[in-house]
Amino acid sequence: MLLGALSFAELGASMPRAGGQYVYLNEAYGNSAGFLFGWTYFLVIHCGGVAALAVGFSEYLGYFVPPLSNQEILFKLDIDGFPYSLSSGQLVAILAIGILTIINCIGLRSGSTVQNIFTLMKIMAVAMIVILGIALGRKGGDWHLSQFFASDGFPGGSLLRGLGIALIAVMWTYDGWYAVNCTAGEIKNVRRNLPLGLILGSFSIISIYILMNCVYLLALPVQRMKGVTRIAELAMTSMFGGTASSLINSVVMVAIFGCLSSTVIYGPRVFFAMAEDKLFFKSMARIHPRFRTPHIAIVGQAIWSSLLCLSGTYQALYEYVVFAVVLFFAATGLSVFVLRRRKPELQRPYKAWGYPIVPSVFILINFWIFLNTVREEPGKSFLGLLLIGLGVPAYFYWKRSSKKRDKQLL
Repeated sequence: MLLGALSFAELGASMPRAGGQYVYLNEAYGNSAGFLFGWTYFLVIHCGGVAALAVGFSEYLGYFVPPLSNQEILFKLDIDGFPYSLSSGQLVAILAIGILTIINCIGLRSGSTVQNIFTLMKIMAVAMIVILGIALGRKGGDWHLSQFFASDGFPGGSLLRGLGIALIAVMWTYDGWYAVNCTAGEIKNVRRNLPLGLILGSFSIISIYILMNCVYLLALPVQRMKGVTRIAELAMTSMFGGTASSLINSVVMVAIFGCLSSTVIYGPRVFFAMAEDKLFFKSMARIHPRFRTPHIAIVGQAIWSSLLCLSGTYQALYEYVVFAVVLFFAATGLSVFVLRRRKPELQRPYKAWGYPIVPSVFILINFWIFLNTVREEPGKSFLGLLLIGLGVPAYFYWKRSSKKRDKQLL
C-alpha cells in the first residue's frame, strides 16, 4: 500500500481529475483499458464493497438490536430449487446506504463532515483500546516467532503460496487507500494536498493497524485466532472480561459505518468520469445545479449496491473478482513508466519517491499475488475473469452509442 501511495501520488498530482485509476489507465493504455477497470469497479469491486460494509454494519447493529440482525429472517422463497431469504439486516443495510447517499448528494462538504466525525470517533476508540490493552489488559498472548512462520495446511508446506492467498483479504482491509485520487477534481490545491494526503494517510493507517495487532497478540495466542471473524471482541473479552464485548462491538460498528461513509463518497467520481467520456450511462455525468455533486452517479451506486445487498450474492461475486484488483494495481503502477515516456510534457509537481525501484516493486508484488491466486484458486479466478470479460461487449456497446450521438449532433 505504501509503495502504491508513493506511485499514485505522482499520477494524481499530474492528472488532477475525478476518476482516479480510470483516468490513469485511460491515459496510459487507451479508453478500453480504463473502461474494463471502471466496469469491474462498478459491477463488483466498489459496489460489492459498499454492500459488504452495509451488511457488516447491520450485523453489529443486530448485536444490540436483535430484531434488526441478519439472522432475523422476514420471509423465505424457493424458486425452482433456488432458495432465497430476506432478513431485517439486509433492509437495515439498504437504509444505511440510502441515508449516506442523500448526505453525499447534498454536497461533498456534508459527506466529508460526516466522514470526519466518524474518523475522529474511530481514532479515539482505537487509541483507547491500544492504551488500555497495553497498560491494563490481561496478557494471554505468546510472542514466539515460530507462530508467525507456521505453514501447516498448505500444499507442500509452502508458506509463500499461503501468504499470497492471505494477502487478498489483507489488501481488502487496506482497500480505499487510493480514494483521494478519485476525488481529485474537488480537492483544493490538489497538486500539493493529494500527494500529502496519500502519503500521510498511508503511514497513519499502517501505524493504527500495527498497534491494534500488537494488542491482539498481547491478548491471545495465534492459535486461538484461527477462524475468528470478530477478533477485536475476542481479544478485549480475553483482556477485560465479558463486559468489554459490548464496548468493542459498538466501536467496530462505528468503524464500519465510517468506512461505509467514505466508500460512498469516492466511488461515484469514477462512474462520473466514465460517463463524461461517454463510456457509461450518460446521466451519470450530470452535476446537480445547486449542490454541484454527481448526484446521478451517487444514486446509481446506491441502487446497484442495494440490489447486491438484497441478492445476497455480493460476497461470492467479490471473492471471484477481488483478485483482479491487484492486476489493475499492477497496470496502474506500470502507467507511471508509460506516461513518463509517452507524456514527458505533463506537469509533475510530485515525482514518485524512489523511482524506478518503488513503482517496480509495487508492480511485481501485485503481479505475483495475481499469478499465485490464479494457481491456487483456478475456479474462482476463471469466473472472475469471465465477469471482467463481460465488459468487452459492454465497451463496444457504449463506444458505438457514443459515435451515434456524435453523428446526431453533427
